[in-house]
Amino acid sequence: MPIGIALFLSKSTSGINTNEVILGVSAAMIGMIPEGLILITSIALAVEVINLSKKKVLVKTMGSIENLARVDLLCLDKTGTITDGNIKLVDIITCEDFEIDKLKEGISTLVENLEENATSKALKVELPSPKSWKPINRVQFSSARKWSGVTFEKEGSYIMGAPEFVFEKISPSIQSIIDESTNKGERVLVFAHSNDSIVDNELPKDRKLIGISIMEDTIRPEAANTLNYFKKQGVAIKIISGDNPKTVSQIAKRAGVDNSDKYIDMSSISDNDDLKNYTSKYEIFGRVSPEQKKELVKIFKDEGHTVGMTGDGVNDILALKESDCSIVMAEGSDAAKGVSDFVLLDSNFDSMIGVVMGGRRVVNNIQQVASQYLMKTVYSIILAIIFIFMKGSYPFHPIQLMPITSLGVGIPSFFLAFRPNYSQIKENLLLNISIPALTSGICAVFYIMIISIVGNMLNFNEAVISTLCVLLTGSVCFTSLWHISKPIDKKVGFMIITLVTIFVLTIILFRNIFSFVNIINLKMMILYIPLILSVIPIYKFIRKMVTYIVMKYVKYKSKMKQNKKS
Repeated sequence: MPIGIALFLSKSTSGINTNEVILGVSAAMIGMIPEGLILITSIALAVEVINLSKKKVLVKTMGSIENLARVDLLCLDKTGTITDGNIKLVDIITCEDFEIDKLKEGISTLVENLEENATSKALKVELPSPKSWKPINRVQFSSARKWSGVTFEKEGSYIMGAPEFVFEKISPSIQSIIDESTNKGERVLVFAHSNDSIVDNELPKDRKLIGISIMEDTIRPEAANTLNYFKKQGVAIKIISGDNPKTVSQIAKRAGVDNSDKYIDMSSISDNDDLKNYTSKYEIFGRVSPEQKKELVKIFKDEGHTVGMTGDGVNDILALKESDCSIVMAEGSDAAKGVSDFVLLDSNFDSMIGVVMGGRRVVNNIQQVASQYLMKTVYSIILAIIFIFMKGSYPFHPIQLMPITSLGVGIPSFFLAFRPNYSQIKENLLLNISIPALTSGICAVFYIMIISIVGNMLNFNEAVISTLCVLLTGSVCFTSLWHISKPIDKKVGFMIITLVTIFVLTIILFRNIFSFVNIINLKMMILYIPLILSVIPIYKFIRKMVTYIVMKYVKYKSKMKQNKKS
């Protein structure tokens, strides 16, 4: 607006016809607007949402497609992500001469009176029918406690949970069984009994170990393939789980996660410890509380990563919300699905590959075509500023921009936005767009200034100068289009040649509609033909200069930022 007002005031006081001034200022201001860019971006994202829905992926926010495409660190919760959430009971072992039948009856009745989850389902399959004991108090499982229990009338309290959270010390013989099982990647639960009641969600003091259960998770068949894909794409994998770190480590190893032997038990970390000291040392984080999950994700983001988080339970909600992009399986909890960006409706972990590839296609293609829209913005702003101080009217009328906008920008960008482009997204989106946009814009200004100066020297009228400016600007636009469309296949090549042909025919055959003059004129051809032939080498030269200057500026800014930090 300030540039448009300044241009209007400058030209209206210079003796130029008022209608000519209004048309020129309108053309300048319209040219500054990259109209169509938001439309083509929205269409590309919407089409990708439809494509993903066909692959059983629910996209809750369109912007999350781009976020997942940019993810360079993926945090996985073991249960429901690497594993399918189904648990198989391997064995139940009694302790301290506790009768096996009584143990099974106690466990069966215990799980019957607790909220159902994957663990309770696995136990119910192998256990007898529960007894009709009357529950007095229930303590449901939580990620913080890592245990659950029920106090029954006349039967005492039965408790189950993670060994190290239920008992501070366990006999060496039982501990060896637990260690052997966890080293295999199996899950171990301990069962305790007490004659006392559970009060204020605290464990009874006189509890005794009555048995342990050994279970195994089922790794998703597609997990190894998906993790291998992310590894090849340079995406780091961190596993954050509430389970025993040794168990998680073994499951991660079976799934093909690199450095799966680098694990840590987060329950041993005090609240005062800085978690930044552990994020780079370990790949597997076990016994993680919901608050620690969130803090780990936050640290990864602070380190400059774009973080994706997968989970399925209530204990994952904080981390899912903190991440840049969250993915939940359909079989996950309603609360987890409520805060997620993606829901894999068929709970197929392999679907994430399609989401990433779709996102990359959208971002890469929009990144390419955006420079075409911004090219017009660049040369319009520069020209408007120049013509505030330069004699003569602005070299374009609004209607004269239509062939350039539609044939050189709008139509080709619509087709290019849907090309199969699945390469890794280059860092610094603005930098990747600005170099070709600045190159094309400066190149167009260069030719417009030559035509304006030489045209005035040859006494060309405003209509002739405008027509030649459109012709040369179109040549620059199509040269830029050729560069951003690489690699050029037959379809793209045919499209560009067709558009160039239509552009030339529009100037020749429909000149009256678009306020052009006849360009088949010897005096004009002597001027514009050599200029058109010079577009490609001049474009390449300006691109090298712009790239050099922009990269120098980026390095300078980076150095200043580092100096500021130090």
